[in-house]
Amino acid sequence: MKKMSPKMGVTIGGVRFNNPVMTASGTFAYGVEFSQLMDLNAIGGIVVKGISMKPIQGNPPPRIYETASGMLNAIGWQNIGAMEFVTQKLPALRKYKTKVVVNIVGFCLEDYLEVTRFLNDYQGIAALELNISCPNVKHGGFHFNKDPRDTFKVVAKTRKASPRIPVWVKLSPNVTDIRPFARACEDAGADAISAVNTLVGMAVNVKTRRPRLHYVTGGLSGPAIKPVALRMVYEASREVKIPVIGIGGIATAEDALEFLIAGARAVQVGTASFYHPDASQQIARGLEEYCRSQGIKDINNLVGSLQV
Repeated sequence: MKKMSPKMGVTIGGVRFNNPVMTASGTFAYGVEFSQLMDLNAIGGIVVKGISMKPIQGNPPPRIYETASGMLNAIGWQNIGAMEFVTQKLPALRKYKTKVVVNIVGFCLEDYLEVTRFLNDYQGIAALELNISCPNVKHGGFHFNKDPRDTFKVVAKTRKASPRIPVWVKLSPNVTDIRPFARACEDAGADAISAVNTLVGMAVNVKTRRPRLHYVTGGLSGPAIKPVALRMVYEASREVKIPVIGIGGIATAEDALEFLIAGARAVQVGTASFYHPDASQQIARGLEEYCRSQGIKDINNLVGSLQV
């Protein structure tokens, strides 16, 4: 007798995703670049790299450095700008059934509002992910994740500027307690929380006694941050009722399962895409195989099922 296929769909902020696996912003370009490397329809969502209203050149190199069990980056929001994205990238993305989430960035509140209002006029965008947690720019972004009151303000105003498209908020792990920031997002009307962005780190070349990155510090991602990210997802998911999306060191189906069991409704795969371009597809396949082997009829039954 053939086993029934488990239900893999998840709903986040009123949007239905075919499965709980997405790519993380900044690690998957604009999605279409990976179309020859994997089946983009095999995952639930593509979160494109951060988009600003006008193009940003980013930080000068060197801006990526591989560390033990992780990667440091200080890209600095390099992107093609909103107009180029909606005319050159979005039409190709709309050909896939996979949902498109646009990460938005800004140096001040008005930057976020401008790009939000602009993107609201275009079809094919399932959600906006408000990036207020990037540690690799001198102004903006990260500022709004230093005080929950500032988080509330930027989220509330951005949510008001986006009457049609759901708004997610990407939070920083570089705080003492993520819970008040999660509450601020929920109170301000956010539809979901993405947790977490990169941790601030650095590396030094002992021969030259100079930093490995031009920016000196950078965002640490990869397996090294997984335990921290997992703990913060666990805390945030028990603090708020809106969905939490887990990010941080997810490279295998087992990693993704840990996040789902800890309370995440979905996960994003980041650094793993650099060394295994189809990592997200393999993780989605692995989650389905796990559910089938364990007799789990609906993957949502795993969410928050941690026994403590």
